[in-house]
Amino acid sequence: MFLAKVTGTVVATQKVASMTGQRLVTVEPLRVDPQSRDRLIGTGRTFVCFDTVGAGLNETVLIVQGSSARMVPELEKLPTDATIIGIVDAVQVENETVFKQGS
Repeated sequence: MFLAKVTGTVVATQKVASMTGQRLVTVEPLRVDPQSRDRLIGTGRTFVCFDTVGAGLNETVLIVQGSSARMVPELEKLPTDATIIGIVDAVQVENETVFKQGS
């Protein structure tokens, strides 16, 4: 699992029929700032994920990859390698809050 920020949406009019009705978004993985360890920063990479929770633009989300990405009942037969499984409210590292929704 990893944390990421939703950065956009993907529209694909031509796709596998089983993907119809599924929402795709772009995300940027996040990591703890190695210098200050007091905030999350982007990694500069981009992934496309299925969004199973209705995450919005700029929200921090929890993502699973690989076979875990297909364990969500709605996606078990879809060709996915990355799936959003949660919207993050807060992240604490070493008893310090490095992210809090709305802050």
